[in-house]
Amino acid sequence: MESLPHDNSIEALWRPENRTGILKFASLRQGSLEPRNTMRIVILVLSFLFVIAPAQAADCNAPAAAGVDWQRCYMDGRGFIDSTLSGSRLRETSFQRSDLSGADLRRVDGYRARFVSTRMRGTKLDDGQFSDADFTKADLAGASLARADLRRARFFHASLRGADLTGAKTQGAEMLGADLSGALWTDGVRRCAEGSIGQCN
Repeated sequence: MESLPHDNSIEALWRPENRTGILKFASLRQGSLEPRNTMRIVILVLSFLFVIAPAQAADCNAPAAAGVDWQRCYMDGRGFIDSTLSGSRLRETSFQRSDLSGADLRRVDGYRARFVSTRMRGTKLDDGQFSDADFTKADLAGASLARADLRRARFFHASLRGADLTGAKTQGAEMLGADLSGALWTDGVRRCAEGSIGQCN
């Protein structure tokens, strides 16, 4: 009978040579299990292979670079000034109190990423996916968020002074206390007046 890999790390289970063995193991067990239990095993195996394992493939120790996979990594309190992270996978990644000033985050997948109290002055976030992200108290002065998906993102007391929001999707975004003074609004025409707090006046 096929056996599971001796190396029980998630990375080992996800290797192509081991995936086949796991599936064979599940199929061989069908003859000794009731149909409903067999189905449970198959569902569990498939859930692991296609949901849990891919999420663990992120390399949190990889250096900052375009296309890096830092999904669910903790990058709190670090410096990434002027770094190039364009096209990177940053889903649910935490950058709390980090410095991303001038960094290139264009076209990144930052769904539910956390940028709480993060310094992001002049950062480029154009065409990025930041729905449900948390920018509470972040400093985004002069940042470019053109065409970014900011739906349901939180900008509580964040600074968006002079930021470019042209074409950004802001449906459901929460901007309580956010400073929008001088920001270019989503229509690409209106410039928010000085003292615009929580909304573009």
